[in-house]
Amino acid sequence: MAMFRMMTPAVVMNRSRPTGILMATFLAASLCVSGTESRLQAGSVRTLAGTGVKGTAQDGSPAASSAIGEPYGLTVGPDGALYVCEIASHLVRRIDLKAGTLSRMAGSGRLGYSGSGGPARDALLNEPYEVRFDSQGRMLFVDMKNAVIERVNLKSGTLQTIAGTGKPGFSGDQGPAISAQFKQPHSIALDEADNILVCDIGNGRIRRIDAESGIVTTLAGGGNRPLSGEVSPLADIKLSGPRALCFWKPGMLALALREGNAIYWLNVNQGTLTHLAGTGKKGYQGDGGDGRQALLSGPKGVAVDQNGDIYFADTESHTIRVVRHASGIVETVVGDGTRGDGPDGPAHACRLARPHGVCLDQNGNLYIGDSENHRVRTINIRQAD
Repeated sequence: MAMFRMMTPAVVMNRSRPTGILMATFLAASLCVSGTESRLQAGSVRTLAGTGVKGTAQDGSPAASSAIGEPYGLTVGPDGALYVCEIASHLVRRIDLKAGTLSRMAGSGRLGYSGSGGPARDALLNEPYEVRFDSQGRMLFVDMKNAVIERVNLKSGTLQTIAGTGKPGFSGDQGPAISAQFKQPHSIALDEADNILVCDIGNGRIRRIDAESGIVTTLAGGGNRPLSGEVSPLADIKLSGPRALCFWKPGMLALALREGNAIYWLNVNQGTLTHLAGTGKKGYQGDGGDGRQALLSGPKGVAVDQNGDIYFADTESHTIRVVRHASGIVETVVGDGTRGDGPDGPAHACRLARPHGVCLDQNGNLYIGDSENHRVRTINIRQAD
């Protein structure tokens, strides 16, 4: 059965929308990405980076033949390059999609916690999990085990801690984010005003950092009331593993609950969660049917296209799946539910190993952090039935 339908180019990715000059730059850069990927057959998976062996490549190395270390979150930057968090190498990498080369943007490659105020490339990190860009073109990432959010000015190369104390815990709501404690922060998403939403998974919360004041508050989670029914108010809600966020449009985000094995719409303006996929039980079933009756297996990274289709890494089934906005149906995009390493080629014959990150670009290219295969893969999802 055909698993894809014709799609228009995605304009919503795992990052905030650039504005003004940055938008023009981003659109132009996306055309370069399209030129690189247009040679792919529709529905064909290709490895962009990694050899299948964990390692750390030198700057300027060819991505396709260089070792990388457990790619997790990833995003397309305003320059059209792909930025990737490598948790085993403790760094954030840039892949030039036109030249096909790697370069290190943050982290020295050594585990630790230091470097705020200094060169990002000299910093010691501890498992950076997800990376995004704000409207000024600054790179933000979550340094998960250090329990902080870092920001890099790519012009100066300087790294600055903007949230978290470096010690895991829970404190600081209604106060400055830099003095607050987080516990295993994982995913971040930026709205049109550069306010930051954080999946603070160890505290079971989604927290919000105001761009102007720097004040942190809890948006959802931390309560005692379980999710129930199709639509749940956020007040006093209990969240089971809020793992990943991605904006579709202002005020509306996709949310993956890892331990909850479910996908929701989070409506910030209405203060509600709407159930889209997953029964809450762990498994790999339900393709072609109502997403709410499907079994998911530890969903993590999410990406939303302009139609509202939600692509997610169903990590423990070793697949990339999608919830269709128009029909509510769940489908598998890449993989067959069995752990493996490729091969490149037809999507359903390309096996993955605990993928964690997904993102989309303007041209329908889906990028995958195939974590335990130590590879970054891509597929163009614009394919007719």
